[in-house]
Amino acid sequence: SDSLALINTLLGMAIDWQSGKPFLKRGFGGLSGPAIKPVALYNVYKVAQKSSLPILAMGGITNWQDALEFFYAGASAVAIGTGNFMNPLSTLEIIDKLEEYFINNQTELRSIIGKTVDILRA
Repeated sequence: SDSLALINTLLGMAIDWQSGKPFLKRGFGGLSGPAIKPVALYNVYKVAQKSSLPILAMGGITNWQDALEFFYAGASAVAIGTGNFMNPLSTLEIIDKLEEYFINNQTELRSIIGKTVDILRA
């Protein structure tokens, strides 16, 4: 079946203010992790407004609260990238904490997917 994956690493650069030389050999490189989370959330939200396809979201998810935000924005699933470098157990911890959240709040994932899209539509 069809689905969408949003987003991935953004291009960025860093320049030494004293010499004007880029810090990276190619001059630019990938920016990922928490720095791109607001951009990723916005893109998931905007695409979820226009498409009914399932969305796999990624970009700055390091804990269960981040994952929850992406589900509210319209994601059906999330992928953890840089978060695994910060904490190799992050994916398992996120799964456990989400399960605990849903049990404690007597709700389920499908009831929150896209909730922010619906709130802002109203």
